[in-house]
Amino acid sequence: MTWPEQAQTAIARYESGETREADQRQLTQLGNAAWAAGLCLLMAADVEGAREWLRRAAARYRESWDAGAPADSWGRPIAAMKALLLAGDRAVEPAHWALDAGAAQAESPIGRYAAALALLVLDDDEPAARHAAVLQSADGFPRDVADALAGLAAHDGAAYREAVESVLRSFEEREDFLEDVPVADTALALEALAARRGLASGLRQSPRLP
Repeated sequence: MTWPEQAQTAIARYESGETREADQRQLTQLGNAAWAAGLCLLMAADVEGAREWLRRAAARYRESWDAGAPADSWGRPIAAMKALLLAGDRAVEPAHWALDAGAAQAESPIGRYAAALALLVLDDDEPAARHAAVLQSADGFPRDVADALAGLAAHDGAAYREAVESVLRSFEEREDFLEDVPVADTALALEALAARRGLASGLRQSPRLP
């Protein structure tokens, strides 16, 4: 299946989901479908189409939170930040959302990740570095992602580039992807943050990168 065909499949799934009751779970599913459409269009080099669907995904994730998602559903603001970063936006709104919801005080690694990502989005690097340091020793959290966050916070280009290449390799070796879209979305979101700092690695060509 080509990227445009996969995008159309995701769009059809989104449109079908709009006919169902919009509780927080269904809104998350809509966000996931919009996310898939956006990534596929990004891979197909349809930049404007990708931006439309990625922004839609971020909006649905926020609506799902507001519709009564559990308070520790940190995946939603994380996904919204990543979607907007890939759309070429600054992702300030979901960054404030994560921090206002208490991500910086969360005990879980996923909450700390939301905080670190949000602080990097807001160019608040010193506290971002502290959260990244916690993640570097957190059980079960990908060390290369934590190292990439730490490199960005420290403006250490060499450390960041080594870490993000490891993140890319881990995606290339995976079998399972959200909505079955095999794209290294985390690496791309990190690169968007790196570009703003003049640290972009120019990730090597990959079938899972646009």
